[in-house]
Amino acid sequence: MRHRKKLNHLGRTSSHRKAMLANMASSLILHKRISTTVAKAKALRIYIEPLITRSKTDSTHSRRMVFSHLKDKSAVSELFREVSTKIADRPGGYTRILKTGSRLGDNADMCFIELVDYNENMLAAGKEAKPATKRRRRGRGKKSEQSAETPAAMQDQKQSAETGTGTEDQGSTSGGEKVTPAEEKSRPVKGTSEEGVKKEEPAAEAKKEEKPVEKEPKEEPAAEAKKEEKPVEKEPKDEPPVEKKPEEPAAGKEKKEEPSADDKAEEKPGGKDKE
Repeated sequence: MRHRKKLNHLGRTSSHRKAMLANMASSLILHKRISTTVAKAKALRIYIEPLITRSKTDSTHSRRMVFSHLKDKSAVSELFREVSTKIADRPGGYTRILKTGSRLGDNADMCFIELVDYNENMLAAGKEAKPATKRRRRGRGKKSEQSAETPAAMQDQKQSAETGTGTEDQGSTSGGEKVTPAEEKSRPVKGTSEEGVKKEEPAAEAKKEEKPVEKEPKEEPAAEAKKEEKPVEKEPKDEPPVEKKPEEPAAGKEKKEEPSADDKAEEKPGGKDKE
């Protein structure tokens, strides 16, 4: 039985397992991403992450300790020169496992294992998704708004109590009788009497009647005076007095000779008898 044995031997001897993990670790450091089975990737993650953490302190001792595990000078130099500067601010979790499905031959679960800080696509998606995160604790804002509104409501209630115009429950009167909404509409507004309402109505009607009365006497006499003054002023100034010419007789008509004064005197006494 394998009780309390967490280490996965991967069906290999100890020497074979260590050599395989060292080879996979150096390949991951050089290429930043490799494809393998899920079981091997989980074993590799436990193997390589302590080595990456040790690379943060660039000293001779740390280089020798990492070289004792990897057995590859190029991988060690790559880890201390480039990878250590890239993951300097990250406190662990340097690798990521992405499952890709099963293998055709033996149906083993396959995956990609990669260094987190070298996947540019996921880094860009993470930056875009950060501003869209939602914050909780929204209930406190609502409570603060309600608490800010309560003092103002308290002041209004105090003022209404002092003036004697308090709010009453709908559908009930001071005597406890129920009132329908139609009756409430017909009732006058609180704080005002029916006489005050009646007094306001004639005042509004008087204002409406006064407006057209004021406009009529001002506009009409002014317009009539202007019309009368225009022809009177133009005649003496512009047009001089015109003398009437005697009418000439039309062509082909003879002028009638008017009888003289002597002829008229002779005709009066005798007239026809003398002739």
